[in-house]
Amino acid sequence: MAAILLDVDGVFHVSGEPIAGGADAVRRLRANGHRIRFVTNNTTRSRATLAEELRAMGIELDNEELQTTPRAAAETLAGRRVLALTMHAIVGELEGIELVGEDAEAVLIGGADETPETNLVFSYMNLARAFHELEAGAQLYSLHKNRWWQTRNGPLLDAGVFVAGLEYAADTDAVVLGKPSTPYFESALKALDADPSLTWMVGDDIEADIGGAAAHGMKTVLVRTGKFRPDVVEASRTRPDGIISSIAQLPDWLEEHL
Repeated sequence: MAAILLDVDGVFHVSGEPIAGGADAVRRLRANGHRIRFVTNNTTRSRATLAEELRAMGIELDNEELQTTPRAAAETLAGRRVLALTMHAIVGELEGIELVGEDAEAVLIGGADETPETNLVFSYMNLARAFHELEAGAQLYSLHKNRWWQTRNGPLLDAGVFVAGLEYAADTDAVVLGKPSTPYFESALKALDADPSLTWMVGDDIEADIGGAAAHGMKTVLVRTGKFRPDVVEASRTRPDGIISSIAQLPDWLEEHL
């Protein structure tokens, strides 16, 4: 039996609207003996809230099976003074971090969402403050560096553009804490006690999900939902081991290819 890492946004739902067959696919994967971990770059809601939203869609999971980037940030930045540009909903996840408005040791950039709060978090004044802290010696961290994500109204700009802007202005490189970073994938593999060569990553993002997992020795399956774009896949150097119509097809596909 395999270890399976499942992306969430774009695989099980888009803007909270469930993708058909997700709950049944998870039930079948568990019944077939596969070990499952949900791995998300969502940075706008707490792990408990995200898990409850998935359960409301009929997907069976415990909170501990859901790996999030704010939890990774809390481990990495514990005990440090941090200027955090993140959604308010995840502040409680940053336990152990000293959140400050100045004299920071690190600057942490979270992700955008579909609400007006994004305008406040990533205002010019806040980004300028972050730049000032970086110029004073703070280190730049980002929960992820996604360029965009898929919503019910189409693609929306994500906070990766703000990370790139700060990197350019401060002449520095951000430490990415979510997918496709090595610590994030290593944490997921450790949680499942899994060997990379026997692990499958299932996602809709050819870069963060598929490319990231492949670079760490995992097998990959790309779903044709969420961020999937045929032209992007064709232009990419990354080649997934499989491409399926949606998460609903995964159990049957794995039975044929394992």
